[in-house]
Amino acid sequence: MRKRVHKRKNRIIINVGLGTLALIVSLAFGIYLISFLLGPPTLTDEQNTIYYSATGDVIGEERGAENRYWIDIEDMAPEVVDATLVIEDQHFYDHSGFDFKRIAGAILKNIGSLSLKEGASTLTQQYARNLYLSHEKTWVRKIKEAFYTIRLEMFYSKEEILEGYINTIYYGHGAYGIEAASHYFFNKSAEDLTLAESAMLAAVPNGPAYYSPFNNETNAVNRQTQILNLMQEEKKITDKDYQEAVQEELVYAEQAEGKEDKIGPYFQDAALKESAEILQLDQEDVRSGGFQIRTTLHTKHQEKLENQIEATINPTSDIEVGAIAMDPQTGGIQALVGGRDYEASAFNRTMEAKRMPGSTFKPFLYYAALEHGYTPSTMLMSKPTAFELENGEVYQPSNFNDNYANEPITLAQALSLSDNIYAVKTNMFLGPDMLADTAEEFGFTSDLPAVPSLALGTAAVSMEEMVNGYSMIANGGKRVVGHTVAEIIDQNGNTVFERDEEAGEQVLDPQSTFILTHMLTGMFDNELDGYMAVTGTSIAGKLTRIYAGKSGTTNSDSWMIGYSPSLVSGIWTGYDDNRSMEFVAESAYAKNIWSGFMEAAHQGKQQENFDIPNGVVGVPIDPKTGKRATPYCDASRVMFFEAGTEPEGYCSEHYHKDDSNKDNSESDDRGIFEKWFDLFS
Repeated sequence: MRKRVHKRKNRIIINVGLGTLALIVSLAFGIYLISFLLGPPTLTDEQNTIYYSATGDVIGEERGAENRYWIDIEDMAPEVVDATLVIEDQHFYDHSGFDFKRIAGAILKNIGSLSLKEGASTLTQQYARNLYLSHEKTWVRKIKEAFYTIRLEMFYSKEEILEGYINTIYYGHGAYGIEAASHYFFNKSAEDLTLAESAMLAAVPNGPAYYSPFNNETNAVNRQTQILNLMQEEKKITDKDYQEAVQEELVYAEQAEGKEDKIGPYFQDAALKESAEILQLDQEDVRSGGFQIRTTLHTKHQEKLENQIEATINPTSDIEVGAIAMDPQTGGIQALVGGRDYEASAFNRTMEAKRMPGSTFKPFLYYAALEHGYTPSTMLMSKPTAFELENGEVYQPSNFNDNYANEPITLAQALSLSDNIYAVKTNMFLGPDMLADTAEEFGFTSDLPAVPSLALGTAAVSMEEMVNGYSMIANGGKRVVGHTVAEIIDQNGNTVFERDEEAGEQVLDPQSTFILTHMLTGMFDNELDGYMAVTGTSIAGKLTRIYAGKSGTTNSDSWMIGYSPSLVSGIWTGYDDNRSMEFVAESAYAKNIWSGFMEAAHQGKQQENFDIPNGVVGVPIDPKTGKRATPYCDASRVMFFEAGTEPEGYCSEHYHKDDSNKDNSESDDRGIFEKWFDLFS
């Protein structure tokens, strides 16, 4: 009877054991099957996005909330890898993700203490936790960790897992991964670390607050020595290596205090925004996506622009500035300033603010006029004028300081003197809708009401829109879109975006744009002085080459936009609260910044000339009469016309001059002969 009971007990024990084993096998099979079906998890998490200048220099990086890099394991010093393995997981290459002997011991201790304090995580488990999970000590998190661990070991090699782990562990002070840590602690790349430095960095991740040499050097050195001992015991280093390492005096990188210098911070913000739009990602995803973004920034131009702003504006003034420099052929933005102090205000006044551009808007009006029968010698009366509008209202614009010619003036002179009456008359003649439509051809997207005052720049637009428009005049009428990003490479080295640098579509008439460009050089030419001096007189003496440009002012804004064949730049100054500029010096800031920057940007470069298109002829014109100039005219300027539209008649207003006071009649006769010869040749 007893034997029968004993056999029954044995059979129950065997059945329970077999059932338990079957359950374990089934669970294991199920876990591995599910892991297989889930597929490989990603090996990467957030990484720094790096910005490069147009010449390939690093100009900045986006860190998101943390500082991260990713490098290949071959680019790490071998001592870093060995030091990490001996202290974190000596059996890494022998297990399949779990060290069951250590796990069993840890489980027994945790059961005894009714806690989860004791850990036995392998390097793979730590990697899984770092990538995908929180660091809570719960059973649910442990189960999830197990699944991720199995998937990592199932789909990736040991070298790939090890590389990922060392690139993602936290070394404290915001540095994730060995490359970020190496730069932070020793100001060098991970491939250049010494044995002593490698052991010190391997010591930190176990408790960055406790083992960082910047937090507690004694603890850090003790753990470094422990790691070196283990490396010696495991025959990873020789006795000599050990002695040299423990005696090496580590030289740590100096940690910068205060605000971080950043090359073109407003530009980098614009590049981040543009990249997010290109990639159709949130900006935060771009920040931490490990992208390499090649921009259009020219660091020398950026530096010169910033320096000119600082040298020009009174440091005690709280006036603001927006400035941009662009390649008119490609649209690449080479320099950008969105305000005087990025730390005080990151608002980009160049791209985000909209202000009234004043007379800088007139070139778009006069392009439309050239397309509808005007020439540089077209004459209109400049005098106080009241315009009766269709709704019965009266609009009465005025010139600066109420100065008028009180006689007809040419388009060339009206543009150079910035005559408002001429502009409004032209807008009324063409029809206000014409100017609004023309501005759209130049790429404007802001709301532009079709009213007579639009000719005087009374609609709010951005500096970016204005410089885009001027770039189309500068390049002969081709479509151009301002941009900061030329190429984007993802964290795997794949080019995911590359901008087409080919010339844009021909949108404007090349003959009219050249004629307009030449007229815009007139603001610096005193031959066009009339009832007042040309508007660029104050800076003309500072310029050493030919530029085209236009200034503009309102009660609260001062603008200057101009260009050479290779560079367009625009400057705006004013107060954020739209208060009036009361001091003369304030209204001169924009012109002075522009002239100083353009001269600095072109220093050492060969003189450039604007290309004259076919079908355009140049004729010496008397600015006062708009007729062909004679040797007797007080002033003469070559003006350009579409062939067949140039004036036929000569100026007769200056033929008769009193030469009775001249002493040398022989010289007089020769001079007169030469003058008449010039006139009729």
